[in-house]
Order: sequence, then C-alpha cells, then structure tokens
Amino acid sequence: MSIWSRISAALSALASGEPLSDVFDRLRTPPEKGVAFTIAVIALGAKLAKADGEVTRDEVRAFREVFIIAEADEANAARVFNLARQDVAGYDVYARRIAALFEDGHEVLRDLMEGLFHIAIADGDYHEAENEILAQVAKIFGLSDLEFRSLRARSVPDAEPDPYEVLGVSPEMPLAEIRKVWHREVRTSHPDVMIARGVPEEAIRMAEQRLIALNRAWEQISA
Repeated sequence: MSIWSRISAALSALASGEPLSDVFDRLRTPPEKGVAFTIAVIALGAKLAKADGEVTRDEVRAFREVFIIAEADEANAARVFNLARQDVAGYDVYARRIAALFEDGHEVLRDLMEGLFHIAIADGDYHEAENEILAQVAKIFGLSDLEFRSLRARSVPDAEPDPYEVLGVSPEMPLAEIRKVWHREVRTSHPDVMIARGVPEEAIRMAEQRLIALNRAWEQISA
C-alpha cells in the first residue's frame, strides 16, 4: 500500500467533519509517522503557498519535487492539499501539532523545514511573509536561530550562500571540528537514516539538495 493510500485511510474520518489538523493525534507510531510527516508537509506547505497572496502552479509542482507521486495517487495528494487550504486552522496550529507528534525527533522536524523551504522558493521569489512564517514554525519546532539560518542558506538562492552558515558553524572553529560537523550532517542525510526517523521513502528527494549544499560548503571551507 502506497503512503498516499494510507493517507486516504487516515483521512476517512474527515467525512464526519473532523479537522485535518486533528488527524495527527492518531498517528504517533511508525509507520503512521511517515503518513503524518507527509500530511504535515502538504498542510503547512499549502498554508505557506498562500502567504504571498496566491497559490501558483510552481508551488503546487514543488510538492512533486519533494514527494514521488504516482499518477494513481494524485487524487489523494490533491485532496490533502485542498483540505489544508480550506481548513480555518492557521499554520501555527499545524506546527504545534506536528511538534508534539515528533517531540522525540528534532532531526525529522529539520527535514520537514527543508521541504517547506523548497515549496517557499518554488515560484522564484522568497517573500518576506513566507520568511516570517518559516521563522515562526522553526521556533515552534524548537530549532535554534543558527539552525534556521543554516537551512535558509542551503535553500534560498537569493545570493551566494555563506559556507559556514550552510554547515551551521563559525569561521573561528578549528577545521577538524568543522569536518566533524560536515561528516555528521552528511551521515544524517543518508536515505536509510532519514527513513528510520520517520521520513517516508517518497520524500527522500529532499536529501539530494541538502547533500549538494553540504558538500559544496565543505569544499569551499577546506580549499
């Protein structure tokens, strides 16, 4: 059964009027956490896509670049996106539910933030309203300001990223310590490691962009 079919099953209660944001309360253990992760990215992404005033085709297409969506699963994926757009619950409600669901998984929340950044820049413009939402979501997720800046530096192509900021280190750190950070970040980006912490296989595409940014930053620092 694909993750989209499992999502459809999880959303079956919505026919009785249950808010989408309440679905998370029932998805606390693997493999349901993969379902929750996927719903979370789509729900928060739908809220984020509206932050600059409209939902563009590019932003919708960005979901395909975060997730592998088979043609047979498009209807279920679209259903989640549309339900999230229509839900009166704000992005902060979703963010708090997700933070509670993954309270034992700081790394998976960083994974989710990367997916949101990808959606935010899909239309070619990183809007100030989108930055404000992502900054608030990062705080709700318990990410530090340094972690938020690191994720933004990896994701937002508005200028040449600072390699130290990409790795989340300072220029004053010894090169050997920076190398340890680089190794740790690369290791946590391995697909098997990501799947083990609750990221569905359909979303592993996010690791590709991360690894490119991490390796480029290390090459610049160590040159």
